[in-house]
Amino acid sequence: MKTLQKTLLALAAGSLVSIGAQAAVAYGNGYTGQPYVGVKVGQFDLDVDGSDKPTAYGVYGGYNFDPNFGLEVEYVGSDDADYYNGDIDAKSYGAYGTYRYQFPNTGLYAKGKLGVAKTEIEGNYLSSNSKRNTISKDDTSLAGGVGLGYSVNPNFSVEAEYDKLGSDADLMTVGAQLKF
Repeated sequence: MKTLQKTLLALAAGSLVSIGAQAAVAYGNGYTGQPYVGVKVGQFDLDVDGSDKPTAYGVYGGYNFDPNFGLEVEYVGSDDADYYNGDIDAKSYGAYGTYRYQFPNTGLYAKGKLGVAKTEIEGNYLSSNSKRNTISKDDTSLAGGVGLGYSVNPNFSVEAEYDKLGSDADLMTVGAQLKF
């Protein structure tokens, strides 16, 4: 069931991005806006004692209204990481406003984002008396990130990013995006 939910989320994000492409309005400099979709992989750093850092994977999509400002939505999930005598995983859903600064005469750019993210952390473990215990944290809060990217060509770029997802999780990722 988790795979179906992830597929539906990716489909919804892709549909949202393509709708934005149909509504693009030309600016005075000829920029018509640019939708994009991407994938990322990295590592969650959870604020939970005794847990390893789960591997993170995600999808995201966005729309650049002009060369600097845009909107982005993302879903990032994780595999099960060791947590005492059990496991722990994390998920994050976010919506952000983005800003990109293009370094002159290069494909390199800096990216900042600020918005809201919902982070869910769930785990289970056996205590010393063999009793099954669970941990569950759910936090919706202000979130943001910074990163560096490189435009390989006008339609493809790669990025490295650090995100602060509220008080319970940090996220470091590398990813690739396709622009339309």
